[in-house]
Amino acid sequence: MLDIKFVRENPEAVKENIKKKFQDEKLPLVDEVIELDARARAAITEASELRAQRNALSKEVGKLMGQAKKDPSKLGEAEEIKAKVKAQADRLAELEALEAGLNEKVREIMLRIPQMIDPSVPIGPDDSCNVEVQRFGEAKTPDFEIPYHTEIMESFNGIDLDSARRVAGNGFYYLLGDIARLHEAVLARARDFMIEKGFTYVIPPFMIHGAVVEGVMSFPEMDAMMYKIEGEDLYLIGTSEHSMIGRFKDQILPEEQMPITLTSYSPCFRKEKGAHGLEERGVYRIHQFEKQEMIVVCRPEESMDWYEKLWRNSVELFRSFNIPVRQLECCSGDLADLKVKSCDIEAWSPRQQKYFEVCSCSNLGDAQARRLKIRVRGADGKLYLAHTLNNTCVAPPRMLIAFLENNLNADGSVDIPESLRPYMGGKEKLIPCKK
Repeated sequence: MLDIKFVRENPEAVKENIKKKFQDEKLPLVDEVIELDARARAAITEASELRAQRNALSKEVGKLMGQAKKDPSKLGEAEEIKAKVKAQADRLAELEALEAGLNEKVREIMLRIPQMIDPSVPIGPDDSCNVEVQRFGEAKTPDFEIPYHTEIMESFNGIDLDSARRVAGNGFYYLLGDIARLHEAVLARARDFMIEKGFTYVIPPFMIHGAVVEGVMSFPEMDAMMYKIEGEDLYLIGTSEHSMIGRFKDQILPEEQMPITLTSYSPCFRKEKGAHGLEERGVYRIHQFEKQEMIVVCRPEESMDWYEKLWRNSVELFRSFNIPVRQLECCSGDLADLKVKSCDIEAWSPRQQKYFEVCSCSNLGDAQARRLKIRVRGADGKLYLAHTLNNTCVAPPRMLIAFLENNLNADGSVDIPESLRPYMGGKEKLIPCKK
């Protein structure tokens, strides 16, 4: 969310930013919010003047009432002034109600105006305009046919989708045996990898209040993602970033604690609205999964450096699993409204002969901090808004697709990279139960 003062002083820049995000339907909001803000400030000014006048008149009434004990004629004067004070009190109540209403309307609109994107963000209307920046590892294609990922899992008796559909419907799964163990091994390695990087491990709440949801994401995202608990002000998290950033709501953080670097584990729950293509069957796009996340709360001048470090962490981890990846810079139209800059880390799928998303790294600037009032007290005693960043560390079972395809052998066995062997009981290879 932008600062209303910034919008007031830079309306054309805000409009240009909206155009770059291809959200022209929001252009009228800029003039509307400026006009509402002007009315709110006028109400504040008039109310302040009335309070000053009322205080002066109240003192005058007290003085006249004292004089009336000796001079009864002063009593009439006092009553006239009392009437003025009463009229001012009524007007003041009207102004306070008007101010509150206008400020609420201003806030509602400000929540819809997108964050200013970084100048380095490529301009384009949708993800088709995202830009490949660089590749890491050789994207190889084996000389044997690679089965669909659920078929690979089934060869190890590692997945049961039919039972999951009977129990919970589409978008759920049972993982079993070595595949379930591999799932947990990847999460455990990701956890330890981030701890080795100096991040503090956290297990957060898996439900959050509506005020936190409003603070961490835009309304379109919320509608497309969040499950609400019926009859309660609670939502299931779609990613642990939500509750991790919510932890700092209404907090003033000492500058000497910056940066705060955290890595969190959680289950994630998502509606996943919309049509799903053929390649998004199985465990690619699901309603429930687990994830290891990276979170940074830092000073504004540090946020771009941390953005670079976070996505590089993903590259390093995936390469340790023998998975080739690439960095894809998200274009303006593909950025959620709170994001300043974002990139995806995509893994190579030798079966599909293309890359697909496995991590998303985002710098949200002060957008979440402004909504949630996350402030930092500097060495000079002054307060300023923190910057927040997040990045996926790993999110199985989707990343298992990339893992299985890239480590599969012609005989159906799957190699276990050295980095994962301690988490798999020393196993160097998974042997299929059936072919």
